[in-house]
Order: sequence, then structure tokens, then C-alpha cells
Amino acid sequence: MGSAMLMTRRCLTIATSDSAGAAGIQADLKAFAAAGCHGMSALVALTAQNTVGVTALHELPPEFVTAQLEAVFDDIGVDAAKTGMLFSARLIETVADFLEERLVPLVVDPVMVASSGAQLLEDDAVETLIGRLFPLATVVTPNLTEAQVLAGVKQQTVTKFDTAARANAAHDSVVFDKQQTVTKSELAERLHALGAPAVIVTGGHGEPVDHFFDGREHVEIPIERHDVGATHGAGCTHSAALCAGLARGLSLIEAAESAARVAGDAVAHGLTDIGAGDGPVDVLNLKEAREHDRDHALDRR
Repeated sequence: MGSAMLMTRRCLTIATSDSAGAAGIQADLKAFAAAGCHGMSALVALTAQNTVGVTALHELPPEFVTAQLEAVFDDIGVDAAKTGMLFSARLIETVADFLEERLVPLVVDPVMVASSGAQLLEDDAVETLIGRLFPLATVVTPNLTEAQVLAGVKQQTVTKFDTAARANAAHDSVVFDKQQTVTKSELAERLHALGAPAVIVTGGHGEPVDHFFDGREHVEIPIERHDVGATHGAGCTHSAALCAGLARGLSLIEAAESAARVAGDAVAHGLTDIGAGDGPVDVLNLKEAREHDRDHALDRR
């Protein structure tokens, strides 16, 4: 086995801090570690938040964001990167200006709203996100709500059938909103047309699948749904696991399938005993680690 195969993979998250440790760069770094990658971060903003909501947000100066990126790229290097919550148009411009000169595999997670409902992307930043970051991305990973906003879809819902053909063949009774329907596959096509080389639309009602489209083929990636009151950070974990897969040399489809499994397991292991609201997902499976430590301690007695 060559030395390149043994080299530590380096993943960078360009995103915002979550003081609760559930989403944002905290979730990303945990997902990188779980995938066996060295995680690095360039913060663009700080939030004061917990499992109940976001109480304050502080945007960092663009020149400091650039300084962080330069420090990481110039010394350590980056095998793959992801963006998360970028908050404002000027921060998106700052990140895009830098990445245009340092092209790496890039996962763009267009974070817009926290699980608590707090707005995490300014309204006037959506167009900048599409125009500047989509062309630089390897893949864009919106959840269903984000995909609808980015695609300019209003008062539309996804049918329980994910593909257009099955939706058209379905009876009216399977359509949640009869005013107008749109499928994940159609949303993915619209976002691809806006400049994203590949798109994965995640979440939503209907069939448990993430929908992948790269301009050539549509692929439905099965996901497991878990009835757990701890999903905070699921989207960040998914995009970070996808980033780690690309850094490890997986194909985009392989990385997407792996990310779906990782995010699903993190939700299944969610920490429902943390906080009064939506608890954090657990990509490290802390319960299993605690049980292992307990069993090891008993064995030593």
C-alpha cells in the first residue's frame, strides 16, 4: 500500500460556531473525526444558541475569515472542504473569492434556518450564494425546504412519490397539497440548472430517500427515518460526512450513500437527554463508548 493511501485526510469546514455543540462547525469536526479525517475550521460567525433557539449572532470580519483560510491552506492543505452557515452576502463573497483561487472538492450546504426556526441566512444573500458558490461546488446539499427556496418554489410540496413519472401516475389522494406539486427530482434539476454541478436534496415527507442528480442521472439514496427527539445537527453531519468521503477518495455517489448512513445513525443515537429542546445528533455514538468504558472497568475489577 502506497504512502498516499496512508496519509491523513484533511477536511475543512467553513461555517459558524454553535455554542450548544450540536450543529455548525462542532458537528462538522465530530463527523470528520468519526470518518478518520483531520478536521479544520474557518469560522465566519458565532452564535449563542442551545437546543431551544438562537439568542444572538456575531458576524466575523471578512478579513479575519480570509486570514483563517490562508493559514490552513498555506501550511496544512485541504483534501476537501464544506461550507455551512455563511449568514451574509459579504461573507459568501469573501469565501468565494478565496476558493476561486484554491479549488478543492467542495460540498456546499446552504444552511438557511436552524431546527429551532431561527433564520441563519440573510434574505439578500440567497442570490449571492447561488451565483458565487454553486459554480465552485462539487455538490450542493439542501434539505427539502432549502431546495424549494433556492429553486424559487412557492406554495408547492413534494408528493409521496419522488420521481416525476410516479407523481404524475399517482392518484390525487397521495398529494399533500393539491394546489401544485413538485418532486425532489424536479427540484434537483432546477438547482442544477442554476449552476450546481450536482445536487442532493435531503429530507422531507414521502418516500425515505435522498435524491441525487448530476445532470446525467437521477439516483435515489435510501435513508432510515428514526422517531427520535434529537435531530439538531443532522444536516451538518450529513454534509460533513459527505466531505470526508470525498477527501478519502470515494466517488460522489459512494460518498453520498455513506453520508446518508452516517447521518441516519447519528440521528438514531441522538442525545435526547441533552437540553430542553431538540437534542443533538450523536455521530460518535457516545452511549456505546460509555458502555464500553463501563464494561472495561468491570472487567478490571
